[in-house]
Amino acid sequence: MENKLSILYPTCCQMILRLLPLAFFFIVSCTGNLKEEATLQTGKDYPAYGGNKANNRYSPLTQIHAENVNNLAVAWTYFANDTINFPSRREIQCQPIVVDGVMYGTSAELNLFALDAATGEQLWKFEPKSEKLHANRGVMYWANGNDKRILYTAGPFLYAVNAVTGQLITSFGDQGKADLYEGLAGDIGHEVTNLYVGATSPGVIYKNTVVMGSTVSESGDAAPGYIRAFDVVTGKLKWVFHTIPLPGEPGYETWPADAYKKLGGVNCWGGMSVDEKRGVVYLGTGSPSSDFYGGAREGANLYANCILALDAETGKLKWYFQAIHHDLWDRDFPIPPNLTTITQNGKQRDVVAQAGKDGYIYVLDRDNGESIFPIEERPVPTDGLPGEHPYPTQKFVMKPRSLMNQLVTEDDLTDISPEANAFVKQRFHEFQKTESQFQPPSEQGTLLYGYSGGAEWGGNATDPEGILYQNANHAPWELTMISKEERDQELANLSPGHILYMKNCAPCHGADRTGNGNIIPALVNVGKKRSDDEIHQLIKMGNGMMPAFPYLSENNRKAIIGYLKNNEVIPPKAVSEHSDKVTAPTVKADFPYVPDYFVNTWQRFTDQNGYNAAKPPWGTLNAIDLNTGEYLWTVPIGEFPELTKKGIPITGTETYGGPVVTGSGLIFIASTRDERIRAFDKKTGKVMWEYQLPAGGFSTPITYEVNGKQYVAIAAGGGRGAKPGGWYIAFALK
Repeated sequence: MENKLSILYPTCCQMILRLLPLAFFFIVSCTGNLKEEATLQTGKDYPAYGGNKANNRYSPLTQIHAENVNNLAVAWTYFANDTINFPSRREIQCQPIVVDGVMYGTSAELNLFALDAATGEQLWKFEPKSEKLHANRGVMYWANGNDKRILYTAGPFLYAVNAVTGQLITSFGDQGKADLYEGLAGDIGHEVTNLYVGATSPGVIYKNTVVMGSTVSESGDAAPGYIRAFDVVTGKLKWVFHTIPLPGEPGYETWPADAYKKLGGVNCWGGMSVDEKRGVVYLGTGSPSSDFYGGAREGANLYANCILALDAETGKLKWYFQAIHHDLWDRDFPIPPNLTTITQNGKQRDVVAQAGKDGYIYVLDRDNGESIFPIEERPVPTDGLPGEHPYPTQKFVMKPRSLMNQLVTEDDLTDISPEANAFVKQRFHEFQKTESQFQPPSEQGTLLYGYSGGAEWGGNATDPEGILYQNANHAPWELTMISKEERDQELANLSPGHILYMKNCAPCHGADRTGNGNIIPALVNVGKKRSDDEIHQLIKMGNGMMPAFPYLSENNRKAIIGYLKNNEVIPPKAVSEHSDKVTAPTVKADFPYVPDYFVNTWQRFTDQNGYNAAKPPWGTLNAIDLNTGEYLWTVPIGEFPELTKKGIPITGTETYGGPVVTGSGLIFIASTRDERIRAFDKKTGKVMWEYQLPAGGFSTPITYEVNGKQYVAIAAGGGRGAKPGGWYIAFALK
């Protein structure tokens, strides 16, 4: 024994010495992970978009509860926007984060800031000076020792900023920024850098990998919406997942041959979640281009309108679930999946809960994508426009029931007054009879739900009991299509500026420039409200829901402005000496894709006073038990005071922005057109507290703790047709 020990002793010592560095790394890593886990458990920080990487929007904090919530008062305010350009019609949709007592968020101009989360004092501000402005809904935090970074998007770039100093980390990407066009071109055969590409929602970080979605056009000039990953440290592209498959990739057969060369979209714009234990990223995708006509994309169109599970390190597909085949209704997945755990038959089950614009909540097993509750595949109408190929079957979710009605029927029309009902009923009969929520678009016109909710980009919240809290819209829209030939005839005698307006602006603002309800403003008198420079900047850089139009030349933008202000300078038409000469037909290029049918009208279906044409409630907050698929309660959220004064029960309003739920049983949410933030009792749906914000809170509140005090904070950014804002406001107990 003694001799054996003497032989083994040096070898054992050598092994221990060799393992010491690994052990030290393991201890440091575990300590960091334990610290992060402890922080999440205490709720002191709100370190990620959605509260954590699972996007639960849950905080265990209990200092503010039902008995004292009425003692909430403003603790501090911070004005984030550029005061030189204020008032701005741009919105702040950002859900800020808090790490170690520091709040990070963005302004409407996409400036990044750091604040003392207890006082609102600005610590630093980073200004990217982006030429392409868009909504920004959040930022990402990553740290490794003293290397602490904020990653966020402005225009077509992903920036890495030192979280302590606010300075660019120049070793990341190209002098501090990675290009969001990278990885999109590949084999598609056309340039992408002149197309609209950005990211409204933050990505997710798994170890040293940041996974990004994107925002792209929804027309024939859409860039591909591939999912990409970058190295957090270097900014280098790590992998690409083709949401429109290339030849040889699974799903390629669900499109016509070479569809990837001329079609775009199928992007994740609503955000992602990551299961760090499994190393899997979960996300929902949107529809292919163009939105309402799919003549060039016969087939199911994988991976559009899908919930995807991807390996976070490699981008390899783990599984997919397609909710809608061959989407013709713009029914994207607009929010991140919520990763939670439910109990069934006495056993816990990890699930993905993904809400959609169609109002359904898909509850899927996290490992294989199988639905927890019954789903039926049924035949649907296929009488589409000429050249269209509506898919013959679609999924119908049995549980939970939809957040909204699926069909616009005569019984569903507004009842706020006899006059409103009569007006809406007359208009109702002008449209094609709708027999299914999957009725294909038509030239006669279709009334449908699914745009601007059920669920929208604000997200949802779940508590540890598996109860999901989701706000939802109940708003019908009217859609009419027009053929390319008819549109060309209409455009033939119009001025250049009018033509450009009809092609680029009319689908949202309307051919008559009257807008489509409260969200898309009327442009009839825009010349009296804005200068040429302001309109030019809006067209060039975008604004809130309005995308930028980078492909329009300077002269094209001037022509649109001239048309809008009724002072367009129209160049004389050249007269040919051989006007009767027959010219050769032009060859239609693959890209940009020019569909055979375009949107002619896409606007809210309203009464004569602009109120929702459906029967209230128009906006709701819902509690759904994901263990059973049953609703616990539904209440209206938001009100129109002028209707309430008339004795009309609270109708609810449009709701953009989401909830956060706390361990004390409160749900905090703003999101409504009446510009209030409220606290609801999570057991009953009763309003426990409300506060009139200085502007609309069309974002999602957060809650955190600093020095033993709990705060609730929200961006009161205004916009969406209401007055502008620009404040971040924090509340605490008096």
